[in-house]
Amino acid sequence: MVWARVSLWAICVLRVALATVYFQEEFLDGERWRNRWVQSTNDSRFGHFRISSGKFYGHKEKDKGLQTTQNSRFYAISASFKPFSNKGKTLVIQYTVKHEQKMDCGGGYIKVFPSDLDQKNMNGKSQYYIMFGPDICGFDIKKVHVILYFKNQYHSNKKPIRCKVDGFTHLYTLILRPDLSYEVKIDSQSIESGSIEYDWNLTSLKKMEKTSAESRTWDQVEGNKAQDWEKHFLDAGASKQSDWNSELDGDWLQKPPYQDGLKAEGIDKDVWLHREMKSANYLTQYDLSEFENIGAIGLELWQVRSGTIFDNFLITDDEEYAEQFGKATWGETKGPEKEMDAIQAKEEVKKAREEDEKELLGGKFRRHNSHFSRFHRQGEL
Repeated sequence: MVWARVSLWAICVLRVALATVYFQEEFLDGERWRNRWVQSTNDSRFGHFRISSGKFYGHKEKDKGLQTTQNSRFYAISASFKPFSNKGKTLVIQYTVKHEQKMDCGGGYIKVFPSDLDQKNMNGKSQYYIMFGPDICGFDIKKVHVILYFKNQYHSNKKPIRCKVDGFTHLYTLILRPDLSYEVKIDSQSIESGSIEYDWNLTSLKKMEKTSAESRTWDQVEGNKAQDWEKHFLDAGASKQSDWNSELDGDWLQKPPYQDGLKAEGIDKDVWLHREMKSANYLTQYDLSEFENIGAIGLELWQVRSGTIFDNFLITDDEEYAEQFGKATWGETKGPEKEMDAIQAKEEVKKAREEDEKELLGGKFRRHNSHFSRFHRQGEL
């Protein structure tokens, strides 16, 4: 049993050691963060950031992060890193956000950009690959955005994902996998998952790609000889494969009988073969979970009431590493943060009660003096 535990621990350590960390930021080196993060100067009215752990925290130094400082402002700041492609790899994006000002209307999301981002001129029109995180405005909007850039368009997850609305620090995690599955976590708990193809309303795009590919294939085939056309049909003895999906691959059709010399144009255009359709993997050709030139992360958002703190940024290819990083940061300070908030709340209640008592005593004293003054004046009369 002991050896089994040691072996399991060794495997976990090895896996974390093999993880690729593309970007990690905890703001633990004082003002040196300014050497890594670039404030956009595209608009002189952009709000400014400072490093702060807030009014309450779990650890004064570890909980320091980028804090918005001015009300009713747009914000734009970013950090670059060595460009990479996540093709064929899992992509994990994670960070913490704390709305200690009790957000009424504003964004708490991050954006991941291509490496050619012009950081000094970053603004709301700057192209991004991924937008992820909470957005709150009034009673209606309390959602987690998951927006992906695909074929020159931005596509939002069609599933409603509710964000946290209290004033504590929360851990947000997005996982995009090579098999086109995804997962959204809040505070290390999975709150949504599924297929990128279906949860982003991309079946219509798939049909468009399929129609276009079919048209191209048909045009190529029409000019071929009859003996060449034969390879575009299922053999009469072929059996239906177990992974055949009629909705995605079309109806299963056997090779139709025909006479030698039959021309391609004599074949019904709706008859297609498994090999042709199976090889045309349209979504893989333009894979939603793959981005070729990831090179920057940033905050580009609007806030009515400032005070939000962003911290513990992470981009990696390993889900286990992200889980361990979350435990070592947010996991260590979430409890003490709530304890400090509770202590401050009690102190505020106590202070308010004392002020009320002083005001009450002051009122009684004023009324007593007023009565004495009237009595004294009456005595003089």
